[in-house]
Amino acid sequence: MPDSSPLPPVRLRPEAELAHAALSTPLLSRAARLARWAGPETRVDAGGGLAEEQLPAAVELLGLTGDDAVAHASEAWRVAVDAGLVEIVDEEAGTVRAGAELGLLTGGSPHDVLAVWLTALETVLADASVPDLDDLVAAMDEDGEVDFSSLDWDPDAEAEFLDGVLGNLYLLTVSEDGPGEGPVPLPALAASMIVPDDMGEPTNDVLEQVSDAMMRLDDQFRTLEPVGLVEYRPVDEALMADADDEPGAPVDDTDVSRYGMVRLTPLGVYGLRARLLEAGFGAPAVGELVDKGADALLDGTSAFGQSAARAETEQWLARREPLASARELLAAARGADPGAPLRRLRCQQALSLVGAEAEPALREVLDDPELGGLARVWLSERGVAEVPAPSEELVFWLTVDTVAAQLQAEGNSDELQALVEGLAEQHSGFFSAAWRVDHPATADVLEAMGRLHPDKKVAKEARKAAFKARSQQGG
Repeated sequence: MPDSSPLPPVRLRPEAELAHAALSTPLLSRAARLARWAGPETRVDAGGGLAEEQLPAAVELLGLTGDDAVAHASEAWRVAVDAGLVEIVDEEAGTVRAGAELGLLTGGSPHDVLAVWLTALETVLADASVPDLDDLVAAMDEDGEVDFSSLDWDPDAEAEFLDGVLGNLYLLTVSEDGPGEGPVPLPALAASMIVPDDMGEPTNDVLEQVSDAMMRLDDQFRTLEPVGLVEYRPVDEALMADADDEPGAPVDDTDVSRYGMVRLTPLGVYGLRARLLEAGFGAPAVGELVDKGADALLDGTSAFGQSAARAETEQWLARREPLASARELLAAARGADPGAPLRRLRCQQALSLVGAEAEPALREVLDDPELGGLARVWLSERGVAEVPAPSEELVFWLTVDTVAAQLQAEGNSDELQALVEGLAEQHSGFFSAAWRVDHPATADVLEAMGRLHPDKKVAKEARKAAFKARSQQGG
């Protein structure tokens, strides 16, 4: 899984839509059909699986065909038992009855349905970490016991590997600069688990490990697709043909999709987020702040990307009157703590979504040393009359506050470097005035400008100004 730092916020589909998707998944729908079919004559073995003589009837009920038909029916039954759709009444007699959870699939709330699906998901994830059946058979000794040591299989390590892959897939899906709902090439996903971040050209040994991981993931994603976690395009069989095999049609090795493509479904995003939360990770969702105050909105969206922050703010504003919400946002934006500049930036972005009804709230703070600058920006952008011109002191304070907010939001980004260069070019004597600005972040901003500006002379001037600012602040 990802590290413990908060993950980007995800936009979840409505629970009713997700519940419908869960009920439509091949695996859960099969499990439900078997649970309704089971009756007084149904028998299970000692492990809770359908008795061998009843598997043909289950296969026929589900309309399954092919070599894997019995395996798919057995899996669906196992999910039905694990998810509580079927309850074992007498283990010795092997009798069963409908479980308490079965009624939830038709009479429960969307949340109830999703809870059943999450239980089914855990069963399938556990199955996905188990070696192939052929490997298990090959590892059986004379007494029918599996010699796990001969499989080179560590169940904990396998589960951790799959968790890590799914965590990376979740992160790619929810990140604003990721593919979103688009598919991810299987080689890239495997490499994310194998290739060190600081490695330039992967070695042959590393590439072989990536190839092995791809083959494992190919099997695992085939297993995970029927439960609705992912949509998966498997690795092209032609790419896995042995060199001694009869050559077939020419293949295009440059077509990355032939090496496998996977994407999380909206239901899969919901499921992985639930697992992340259960494991103690911070996995926010857009819409969680709509019932909270403006202080929680501004602080909460400070870690969001621009698109997610806007979506969260739009939902928050939709539940409030424009004038009241503007006053609440402005009040929450005040402060001299390190997070205050970014709160004010988020406040300014939120107010850009509010209509002209908010004008009185902005006029009320024109004389506020922390809010007067953004109030003038808002009023001027709307062409409002009689907006007092800002003092030079306010202009410089707002500039420092804006750069401090950008530093906190984006770090040393290209956009911030362009802003720094523009400030130094447009304002002659900028640094000689900027170090005097009475703002808690003045020294930090000037140090950042010295670090980011490509002109050595300008950068040196910025660093000198930062030293003066720090001395003035007593640091």
